[in-house]
This record gives sequence, C-alpha cells and structure tokens, in this order.
Amino acid sequence: MNRPMRIVFTLLLAAALAPALAQPAINQRAVNQPAIKKIRITDLEQTIAQSDHPLIVNFWATFCGPCCKEIPYFQSTAAQYKDQQVELILVSLDLPDDYPAKIAAFAKERGYTVPIFWLDETNADYFCPKVDPRWSGGIPCSLFINNKTHYRRFFDRQLTEGQVEPEIKEMLASSTAAAR
Repeated sequence: MNRPMRIVFTLLLAAALAPALAQPAINQRAVNQPAIKKIRITDLEQTIAQSDHPLIVNFWATFCGPCCKEIPYFQSTAAQYKDQQVELILVSLDLPDDYPAKIAAFAKERGYTVPIFWLDETNADYFCPKVDPRWSGGIPCSLFINNKTHYRRFFDRQLTEGQVEPEIKEMLASSTAAAR
C-alpha cells in the first residue's frame, strides 16, 4: 500500500474505532460506582409489601451528617445477619441534581455496598405518610419490617450503633417465634 493510501486507511480506521475506544472509559466509571436506581414511592411501597425476608429501609442524604454517621454501622450490623436474610436498602432523599453521579460517587467513597435507591419525589406530604404516618420528614429515619411476622417498627431519628443490633434481633426473634 502506498503512503497516501495508508494515511487514508489509518484515518478511516481511527474514525471507525473512536466511538468504541471512548466507550470503555464511560463503562469503567459505571463499574466503579454503585448503581443508583431511581424509584417512586409507589415502587418502594411495592418493594416493602412484597419483601419475603426481614428488611431495613434507611432514608438518608449525602448532606445529612447523622445519616452518614449511622450508615456504616447499619451496613456492618446487617451484614452480620445476612445468613438470616436480613437486607438493608438505602433510600436517598438527595436533590435531583445529585442523582445519580454525586450519590454514586459519595457511596463509593464511603464504601457503601448495599442497594441504593434515589426517591424521585418532591412532595414530602405525599410520600412520608406512605412510609409511616408518624414520619415528620426528618432524616435519618429507618423502617424495620418483617412481613412474615407482621413486624414493623419505624424510627424517625438517628439510631446509635448500640440500638441497631437489638432491633435486628427483635425483628428476627419475631421470625423465630412465628416459625414455632
């Protein structure tokens, strides 16, 4: 192949491969950051209603200091009970501009490994009572639920590290009692 033809071939090849070569950088970013799924309150209600195992739903935001303080011990304590099917999910109440990039980067930086959802709702008067009628809208807050035993307990405040495990044990004890 003569020199002008090689130059044309190289340019055509580069142009054809450019989109494919640029793609891995985008995919790599997605792989390195936790996936944040956008949900509506009706989706969350359905997830809670259909849960067949003990579930903890923690409402939080990246700008909430007490939220960020409690998530690590919620995560580590729930992990200790994974063999008993305890699941922790985080529901972010961050602003729309923070979805998904800021939330994902924040979660990755702090080592959050549990499922994270972003609640795509703006009217707290609508969504708060659907979670619990006593919810003032403040965060952090948590819902412990076990549908098999009709166990449901809502906390409209931050929990201390020492309060999380006893609550999980109580939720599981109701499972044990129901199984007998």
